[in-house]
Amino acid sequence: MTVDPTPEVDSDEYRQMMGRLVTGVSVVTTRVGEVDHAMTVNALMSVSLEPVLMAVSIEREARFHDAVVAAGVWGMSILPDTARGAAAWLATRGRPLHGQLARIPHHDGPLTGMPLIDGALGTAECRTVNTVPAGDHTLLIGHVLSVAISEHPGSALVYYRGDFGVQR
Repeated sequence: MTVDPTPEVDSDEYRQMMGRLVTGVSVVTTRVGEVDHAMTVNALMSVSLEPVLMAVSIEREARFHDAVVAAGVWGMSILPDTARGAAAWLATRGRPLHGQLARIPHHDGPLTGMPLIDGALGTAECRTVNTVPAGDHTLLIGHVLSVAISEHPGSALVYYRGDFGVQR
């Protein structure tokens, strides 16, 4: 059987199919000058333990993209189920640039000063070591500089079929 090397897959159908993959919900943050930038993500992964590397996929058209690439450092916060509102707000396209984190309790990371979400299940601070173009996204690969783990008693916030849910 011969397979067409470049078959056309409908992007909406692909998105719907991938929506059946349960993923964790995190917030990635950065700061440029005095302005905090933040974005809800579910395309985040551990890359390596030696050295400790993490990757996140950022849409190139998102205004967060240029900010995080310019900053060269970023924070990541794994959201608990109680952070559904924060996740929805930071996933809203066109929200005001200034004051994005004003309604979300957060603190500055100890090494980079990047904003980290209070009450997160875990946080990390990263320095970008590589960027890889990937279609309409860029994969940011970051060297993990610090981690913090919470003893949060609740469940993780997850993304499934286009909506936020809970994973127990």
